[in-house]
Amino acid sequence: MNGKILIAYFSHSGSTREVARQIHELIDSDIFEIVTVNPYPSDYDQTVVIGRQELNSGKMPELKAKVKDIDSYDIIFVGYPIWFGTIPMAVARFLSDCNLSGKTVIPFCTHGGGGAGRSFSDVKKLCPNSTVQEGLSLKGSEARNAKPKISEWLHKVGITEQNT
Repeated sequence: MNGKILIAYFSHSGSTREVARQIHELIDSDIFEIVTVNPYPSDYDQTVVIGRQELNSGKMPELKAKVKDIDSYDIIFVGYPIWFGTIPMAVARFLSDCNLSGKTVIPFCTHGGGGAGRSFSDVKKLCPNSTVQEGLSLKGSEARNAKPKISEWLHKVGITEQNT
């Protein structure tokens, strides 16, 4: 698969950031962190309350920045932690704000043990005119040592010619 690649990710605890960093090391790409205007609290329980309120109300937080020249990218990796079985509303905002029509979207997520939930299908719903490839789901605790799995997945979705 050819084209200019962007890795856009949202990370709260750092696990998704680590996976995004490893993907970036393996492929020629740009990287963009999805950051909310109002940061989520560092306290886990407070973040859970806010995240659940956003999901239940459908409220998407404002983002600090947008990707400059999103039209120049052909392939967009979108990374996120699993919150309540799906994508955080910050990622929903990113996908809603970007016109990814005609682009290839490749989701990846980190989780605490419950898997990807409905996140991959939710990404597809928010990117109806995009080609959404098979996603990668990793336990957050495995993020630091995930490079072999990431490499295999990149090959499987056609980003790399061979395992790196």
